[in-house]
Amino acid sequence: MGKIIREKHHRLEEEFYRGCKVVSFTACVKDRVSFFTVEDRFRNCEVFLLKALKEFESEAEVYLFMPDHAHLLLRGENETSDVLKTIKSFKQKSGFWLYQNHPSVHWQKDFYDHILRKEKEVAKHIRYILYNPVRAGLVEDWGEYPFKGSTIHNLNEWN
Repeated sequence: MGKIIREKHHRLEEEFYRGCKVVSFTACVKDRVSFFTVEDRFRNCEVFLLKALKEFESEAEVYLFMPDHAHLLLRGENETSDVLKTIKSFKQKSGFWLYQNHPSVHWQKDFYDHILRKEKEVAKHIRYILYNPVRAGLVEDWGEYPFKGSTIHNLNEWN
């Protein structure tokens, strides 16, 4: 009988994602397909993100969709907020939209996350995310990059 190989559990327990936490998530498009290159694709997925944020009482410090992945810096609004459920709901609902409208494009199975433990780390992470398209050579000034947003900040003030 063959040995069963189990996938390594790499996520923290769910309670670590509840409450007034700030977590940085990166979700990749499967096989790093370049997909978020036109506004309607971004806007459709943005709608699913905004609905998930509202449903699980979360805010987005910043979100930015690169061609083959998305950065989301999410903050729980109160003690009943759940940023892990937010990202899972977003991926599930946007993934279904992908399946219906772009059947060859899928989200990668999992995502990367990093819980920010200190409030002073938030501004540093926002800047890191906003400068991602500059580092990738897509724009010279991150303010020119169209596939981004925030439910907390006026991003023009960060330029």
